[in-house]
Amino acid sequence: MNSVKIASTEKELNAIIDLRYTILRQPWNQSIESARDELEEKSVNAYLCDANGIVVACGRLQENENKIGQVRYMAVSKEHQGKGLGKMILTFLEEEAKNKSFKKIELQARENAVEFYKSNGYIIKEKSFLLWGIIQHFLMEKPLDTINH
Repeated sequence: MNSVKIASTEKELNAIIDLRYTILRQPWNQSIESARDELEEKSVNAYLCDANGIVVACGRLQENENKIGQVRYMAVSKEHQGKGLGKMILTFLEEEAKNKSFKKIELQARENAVEFYKSNGYIIKEKSFLLWGIIQHFLMEKPLDTINH
């Protein structure tokens, strides 16, 4: 597996969005348009490729108000889950947030991902929204002064 990269071309971003769609949207019959938003150009889109150059893991860091970062669109292809790729992406995005002098990172974790984020130092602030009426989310956060990579 190669090192984490930041998307810098439309082709790279489209490959990331394809993975987001496959993992985060398609199983719930949502559109590919729901796998992107207006903040793509201003955000850090990190990804990992397999030996064939196929994007197999991704995540995005965006800046919200008051120097708070938000991690969104974390996805790992089914064939590559459980191999530490999500942790690699998350660690990379945390370092990017530190480099940008963000105070903390927030995220909206799907219920099935809460334990993953807890194992990476995030704490639940509150039960938040129910996406599409079926996927429970939890607002989680991690202060950046606790990150020592």
